[in-house]
Amino acid sequence: MLRQMDRLEVAGKRVLVRLDLNVPLKEGKVRDDTRVREAAPTVRALAERGAIVVACSHLGRAKGKPDPALSLAPVAPVLAQYVGRAVRFVPDTADATARQAVATARPGDVLLLENLRFDAGEESNSPELCRKLAALADLYVNDAFGTAHRAHASTTGVAKLFAAPSAGPLMARELRALGKVRDNPERPFVAVVGGAKVSDKLATLKALAAKADTLVLVGGMANTFLLAKGIGIGTSLAEPDLAEAAREIMATATERGVAVLLPTDVVVASDLESPGRTVGVGEVGANDRIFDIGPASRAAIAAVVTGARTVFWNGPAGVFEKPAFAEGTLAIARALADSGAFSVVGGGESVAAVQQAGLAAKLSHVSTGGGASLEFLAGDVLPGVAVLEER
Repeated sequence: MLRQMDRLEVAGKRVLVRLDLNVPLKEGKVRDDTRVREAAPTVRALAERGAIVVACSHLGRAKGKPDPALSLAPVAPVLAQYVGRAVRFVPDTADATARQAVATARPGDVLLLENLRFDAGEESNSPELCRKLAALADLYVNDAFGTAHRAHASTTGVAKLFAAPSAGPLMARELRALGKVRDNPERPFVAVVGGAKVSDKLATLKALAAKADTLVLVGGMANTFLLAKGIGIGTSLAEPDLAEAAREIMATATERGVAVLLPTDVVVASDLESPGRTVGVGEVGANDRIFDIGPASRAAIAAVVTGARTVFWNGPAGVFEKPAFAEGTLAIARALADSGAFSVVGGGESVAAVQQAGLAAKLSHVSTGGGASLEFLAGDVLPGVAVLEER
């Protein structure tokens, strides 16, 4: 059973809370504050209950040393805006400056430590960093589902140094929604998987090929499956070395009675700056590149999704950042919003597409974790979750 934050007595206690504030920055400003907005209720609840909140997170791919471009300093005022109280940024992870800041804090105060990945011990799960972080607090809460698949210092190592490491409400909500998809989906269950690479989602594809009623494949990964069926894809992105794995996944699906839906028409161009044109999947020219799914494919996917009771979606159908090649991805978002099914969108570009379309509120759950949601659905044990379970 998962330990949960609401069972903790936090008044007057220092609470180290791991958040996922890994947000895109541009010229020192937060470009997309979704993760900050999702984290804020947890911080607010702890502060209102009289805790000294010591918030921590990583941001970007810092290489174990300070990088001003990846500082969490610009995030602090955004977090303060959503929490409704001051957030004091601490330009230190767990050393003297952080210790001093915590020592002078009062109940209800909120501190935000500097980017954890400025310390090489974060990703290596260094016992020394774990001890330093633990020394800052009396209690530990992990509300960062997006990093739960990483055995890092702030997600697993430090948690083991507390008697009752607990999950925050966002973590608990993620696990409930994804657990419903993985363990007890109401049928028909449709899984829509896109994105660039089969290799990034191989284990999840294998699990869904045995579990879903219909597996819909789009995006760059669909190209590998088309290639595996002997269909030409021109110069499109694909992983030819995974063609055999793609055939095995399709064979597993057939064996289990799971339908596999691949694009029947696609939008192609010679490059991203050229106008696209729609062709059947057997008509892709030698110099063409597939950048989106076509209208017939969109209609087929919408029909399948409309008849579903559970839908999981991860990965775009094309290069949706370019308006000329966004329609397939946006069509999937609209189909989910209109379906009436229990709908879960898992991380990354799919979430961005849903928000771009203004449809997030019409979906059952929009996950903050891309990789974590995929590993969870594949049946993997997430280290950052396992450590929060009652022992």
